[in-house]
Amino acid sequence: MKINYLKTVLIIAFTAMTTLVKAQEVTQKADAENITKAREWVSSLALKNPEKEARLTDVIALHLTQIRDWHNSHPYTLVPAGINPLDGKPLSELFRQMIVDSSIPASVHQNLMDGLRKDLTEAQVNTILDKYTIGKVDFTMKGYEAIVPNLTETEAKTIRALLEKAREQAVDYKSMKQISAIFEIYKTQAEQYLNNNGRNWRQMYSDYVKKIKAQKNK
Repeated sequence: MKINYLKTVLIIAFTAMTTLVKAQEVTQKADAENITKAREWVSSLALKNPEKEARLTDVIALHLTQIRDWHNSHPYTLVPAGINPLDGKPLSELFRQMIVDSSIPASVHQNLMDGLRKDLTEAQVNTILDKYTIGKVDFTMKGYEAIVPNLTETEAKTIRALLEKAREQAVDYKSMKQISAIFEIYKTQAEQYLNNNGRNWRQMYSDYVKKIKAQKNK
């Protein structure tokens, strides 16, 4: 009996150790992926300064790892199922996860921005933030330029400023669905801004869709 008990204990211990080692391997691999990604982003700036490149790679890789680890260790179930007070609809899993992810310590974001600005110009910082968000600012801006007739300089400046706020906020989320959801918040604000200043967003969008369909049917 004692021998069988000892065997059982050893098997459990071995299994636990194997699981731990596998978990560590996954974490190390993910960290390596983040370092590689950070290095590629920094290399795109062509700084030609190894010390700066090393510091920036460390800053970005650490941020990516912290965002991933927080997301992976804080499931959406930490937020009780309920309704969105803005529209009364049930909170989706996506929204619940975003609420959890948004509770990450503010220092994580601040350390990223401080680290980037220590070695980069604002234009270069924006380039890195674009890497996080796959260029959503320029892509979305082109959409507004196509949809809004004779978009004024003031309108364009205001909308871009909102999209840039979305970009900086979005870097603290892990998935592209979350990043897109953050941009939707600011796109709604942009469309409200247009409506409040003599435009009719719904009509402009409808006209744009009709125009695109007409062009396809030619």
